[in-house]
Amino acid sequence: MPITSVTKDPEALTMTVVADFDAPLRRLWDAYLDPRLLERFWGPPTYPAVFTRHDGCVGGRSEYAMTGPDGDVSRGYWEWVAVDEPTGFEVRDGFANPDGTPNEAMPAMRMVFAFEATPHGSRVSTTTYFGSVEELEQLLGMGMEQGMSEAMAQIDAVLADLASFAAGIGTSTQLLSDTQVRVSRIVRGSVDAVWHAHHDPALMRRWLLGPDGWTMPVCEVGTEVGETYRYEWEQVDGSGRFGFTGSVLESRPPHRSVTTGVMIGTDGPSTTDELTLTAVEGGTLLSLLITYPDAEVRDTVLATGMTDGMETSYRRLESLIG
Repeated sequence: MPITSVTKDPEALTMTVVADFDAPLRRLWDAYLDPRLLERFWGPPTYPAVFTRHDGCVGGRSEYAMTGPDGDVSRGYWEWVAVDEPTGFEVRDGFANPDGTPNEAMPAMRMVFAFEATPHGSRVSTTTYFGSVEELEQLLGMGMEQGMSEAMAQIDAVLADLASFAAGIGTSTQLLSDTQVRVSRIVRGSVDAVWHAHHDPALMRRWLLGPDGWTMPVCEVGTEVGETYRYEWEQVDGSGRFGFTGSVLESRPPHRSVTTGVMIGTDGPSTTDELTLTAVEGGTLLSLLITYPDAEVRDTVLATGMTDGMETSYRRLESLIG
């Protein structure tokens, strides 16, 4: 059991949980910043979490849902207040409605996570600040302390798994729901370099090509909210051509962008693509959350070999910026 102490202070309206691990500080930090790792321990074993957003930067936001054994769903969010890599971050933690908006009927808390190296590994101290004694008692009565203990007991296994999510593994695709897919890869390069590679037309034409044998004759980039983009690809022998267009919904350089996308020349439904870049050991975690209109469209796109094509492109990207 990694938790070494739990201290409740009704006068200061706080609860502090200290946990020690036999793992390097950077590994522990990345476990909280990488949504693929965090969702393996943020919820108790009977209420596993899925993070559909996890920005990890000041002004950013995280959104997650924990599903119980009977199918009941508890949703939450973080609003990122401060980040001091790799020693600490602060978030406003609250309950969420099904549409992701804050559930005002439930308390929101301030949570401060402090990370430090120890002689035997690393430590995280999580201090939760409540708004009142009543809120503290309400949340403890709902099983908050027990839930955190059960959740954090899973971190050792996550930290011990050095291979599954390390740099060099390649591109992975996770089905998060009937309509959402998360594509992830650690790219060897800085966050700034990876962001630039996604917004510089000359550079994009060199790596965003999918399988060998294609060129990118049209690369019109949108960088500001409301702007449009247009990408077109053509086989080198001229036998095939296709493209996508869409608009920029959100842009927060160098960490997050949200765009729509639809295939040029079709009246097909559009997707929403949420790109998040996070600094981790080995480079930059690139996380692309794609929302499709339904499961049928999702499966049709995945069956085209999308993941393999993206991996080929990301290998080119690494060769240019790594």
